[in-house]
Amino acid sequence: MCADTTTETRDYKDTLNLPKTEFPMRAGLPKREPAWLERWETIGVYDRLREKEGRPAFTLHDGPPYANGHLHIGHALNKTIKDMIVRSHQMMGFDSRYVPGWDCHGLPIEWKIEEQYRKKGKNKDQVDVIDFRQECRKFAEGWVDIQREEFKRLGITGNWADPYLTMDFHAERVIAEEFMKFLMNGTLYQGSKPVMWSPIEKTALAEAEIEYHDKESFTIWVKFRVESVDLPDAAQDLVGAHVVIWTTTPWTIPSNKAVVFGEEFSYGLYEVTGTPDECWASVGDRFILADKLAGDVMARARLSDDQWRRVRDVSAAQLAGMTLSHPLKGAEGSNGEWDQPRDFRAADFVTDEEGTGFVHCAPSHGMEEFELYRDLGMLEEVITYNVMDDGSFRADLPFFGGKYILSRKGGEGDANKAVIDKLVEVGGLLARGKIKHSYPHSWRSKAPVIYRNTPQWFVAIDRPVGDGQNTHGETIRSRALTSIDELVKWWPQTGRNRLYSMIETRPDWVLSRQRAWGVPLTCFVKAGALPTDPDFLLRNDAVNARIAEAFEAEGADCWYKDGAKERFLSGIVDPAEYEQVFDILDVWFDSGSTHAFVLRDREDGTEDGIADVYMEGTDQHRGWFHSSMLQACGTLGRAPYRNVVTHGFTLDEKGNKMSKSLGNTIVPEEVVKQYGADILRLWVAQTDYTADQRIGPEILKGVADSYRRLRNTMRFMLGSLADFTEADRIDPAEMPALEQWVLSRMAELDARVRDGYARFDFQDVFSAVFNFATVDLSAFYFDIRKDVLYCDGDTTRRKAARTVLDLLFHRLTTWLAPVLVFTMEEVWLERYPGDDSSVHLVDFPETPGDWRNEDIEARVARLRRVRRVVTSALEVQRRDKVIGSSLEAAPVVHVEDADLRELVKRSDMDDLCITSGLSVTGDPSPSEAFRMPEVQGVSVVFERAEGEKCQRCWKILPDVGRHSHPGVCGRCEEALE
Repeated sequence: MCADTTTETRDYKDTLNLPKTEFPMRAGLPKREPAWLERWETIGVYDRLREKEGRPAFTLHDGPPYANGHLHIGHALNKTIKDMIVRSHQMMGFDSRYVPGWDCHGLPIEWKIEEQYRKKGKNKDQVDVIDFRQECRKFAEGWVDIQREEFKRLGITGNWADPYLTMDFHAERVIAEEFMKFLMNGTLYQGSKPVMWSPIEKTALAEAEIEYHDKESFTIWVKFRVESVDLPDAAQDLVGAHVVIWTTTPWTIPSNKAVVFGEEFSYGLYEVTGTPDECWASVGDRFILADKLAGDVMARARLSDDQWRRVRDVSAAQLAGMTLSHPLKGAEGSNGEWDQPRDFRAADFVTDEEGTGFVHCAPSHGMEEFELYRDLGMLEEVITYNVMDDGSFRADLPFFGGKYILSRKGGEGDANKAVIDKLVEVGGLLARGKIKHSYPHSWRSKAPVIYRNTPQWFVAIDRPVGDGQNTHGETIRSRALTSIDELVKWWPQTGRNRLYSMIETRPDWVLSRQRAWGVPLTCFVKAGALPTDPDFLLRNDAVNARIAEAFEAEGADCWYKDGAKERFLSGIVDPAEYEQVFDILDVWFDSGSTHAFVLRDREDGTEDGIADVYMEGTDQHRGWFHSSMLQACGTLGRAPYRNVVTHGFTLDEKGNKMSKSLGNTIVPEEVVKQYGADILRLWVAQTDYTADQRIGPEILKGVADSYRRLRNTMRFMLGSLADFTEADRIDPAEMPALEQWVLSRMAELDARVRDGYARFDFQDVFSAVFNFATVDLSAFYFDIRKDVLYCDGDTTRRKAARTVLDLLFHRLTTWLAPVLVFTMEEVWLERYPGDDSSVHLVDFPETPGDWRNEDIEARVARLRRVRRVVTSALEVQRRDKVIGSSLEAAPVVHVEDADLRELVKRSDMDDLCITSGLSVTGDPSPSEAFRMPEVQGVSVVFERAEGEKCQRCWKILPDVGRHSHPGVCGRCEEALE
């Protein structure tokens, strides 16, 4: 403020209560945040919070990230949401614990070490397995340290000094023990069935390890000759005709054992009557096709509509009586490989939506076909072992031995072409082409996968669990479905639907992987026994205990040491009678078991081994949420969590998936360097994380603008509270209505903030607090009360305003502390400096419920509507340069409603409108009065304020110059005295 000149000039600036604060306008977060991190570590904030006694425990169990690379924006989103959950519940009175963890085993790390070997020309299989595992361990350790520092830089609180690692010896022991519970409870079995197999990585994969990408595949229409029809002579004209199948996997034709049809579909016999120059069909050829698809098949064979005809119907009974031959039957050099008749029967998975109405069956490479022949008891007749673990055909397979389905880099191999060429050579092909379709790929190597029949270890999810814990169901599936519906809350609820449908239809869990880096399947099988034999698996508590003890002391490497079998079995059973299993566990079993060695075994775990919250991305419905549910239902009898919170994926500003090749990735480290971690955290709080969210330069600029507005709000409070003491505090009952309105809003907001944090709805919390701080406070209350704060003396009004500011300070800083961890610490230390001081050591203040006053809220709301008309009318005068400041005005406000008019008269409306004067009348308003359509019954006539300008408060008042201090008004005179 500056003084005006009257008869005597004096500068009253030093007499004003101007704001005093060293809190800077510019945050400088990138440079200043590391110092706060060091401070929190020095004073031990996380450990000091654990010392608070008598608080109910609240535990968010961390889904372990994988230790093999720098953080991406998804990591930042995930860990920040977790941090907000942990911090907010701590400040709501809980002992809120967070133990960060890492997933350290598995193929991605093993793959990296293999890449290093390949660059050096070394073969992994020639390296001692324990040496190889030690290199994997060292690699994981390095990335754990890197990621830990990157997470801490984001302001994430937790027990960073003692995280959990799935490769810790105790963790490996517990993972093995959890596996052995399945061994002992009767749900573990070895089976041979088609599983998704990565030829590049030479291992089975689970659904959670699969991602789908477009792939161009060969597609072929293959002829299976009808050799005979076991029906009366009327059907013998079908002999010599061909049943046509369609497939996008030509490499499976050598493993074909059957063809199936749809019992309810309409089929016909079709004859070729003419052919074009280039065609694999000949005049007189007869094909059996589904009527709905016949036209499309003939077109694929390059036959025009006038070059074929339908001869007659073919009934389901006639189809069922047929015997088919493989197209490679009798081929020179086939050595009788395909001479046996093909099985031909109806199946319910056949469709007439695409293809031919017939499906070729290679049960070793398709789950539906496998299940069909399993249920028929015919697996031994139809299972083949033609494809090796590297995706090549067995060496002695005629024509195709040694051919690869995929190249060694994951591209198209030479097998498909070899099969197609041979089919052309023997006249077995009707048509061919290519198709682009969604196809499963390994999410690690990014290479396509295949279905391959191979012996694997499974957990049966529909077999009764022999553990006696049947409170929530007898099988893993029934326990999981009961948990989903009765024991777990889902945020958002769509998460329930997604996981329920997955669990409801999922097959048995494939536990085994043919790799080296991980926890082995700690079991032994009877030498020479079949998997169906009762004594096939060794189930022995003493052996299990011996394994667990060794793993605790030496880690899982001891399983691979020379003499391990004798070490674990000698003195209990005869080692010569058993074979040791060397497959490793699915890495999802590792992470699914973390509840046991983190929640159950640690001092900072939970009493019952159940977490309050699991929080991850939507992909974890088929990942960690899923595997944890299955694993715990097999060992605990229920889900290991009470709440599941799910976030979506992060896209660029245009809604596109981020990709390095597109150059649209947002790297957390770069955001932190440019803006600071608090801006990244604020972006998380502002977004609806339950859906896919967007981020980019323009969005971050908007977030930074919101941050600046909040920072200005906090700076105003700090400046006005610089010398506030308890002597300045007054009781709410003594406060003016405007301050009581702020208290009422605080009480309302306190309930909303606590409810929002309890529901993990940070967007609602932040939007409520932000609007309150910037609209209700900065743009309304602060704007009005600046005059009182700066110019009043020791008045009740000023004490009331400062008391309210103090109450606001404690609530805004704590309400926002879980989001803006660095900035709220800076704000707090500005008022409460000290070696042990931290906003993160305090709780949300209790806000009295009797502050809430809906009557005052309603009155102020009505006054604010009138104020809008006044301030808008004055803005017109300012725009037209009639006045420079609203203090030059003393408008006349015409109010039609008598009750509202009286309310305005009783209120300090000139203060509310920041004018030097204001009068209210019920007289009809003149035509030139300013009006707003949305505020009916209120109009404003502009009038200039009369009097002189006070050199201290700048108001224009009639009494200026009539007091002992020259050039001031009566209010300022009192303040100066």
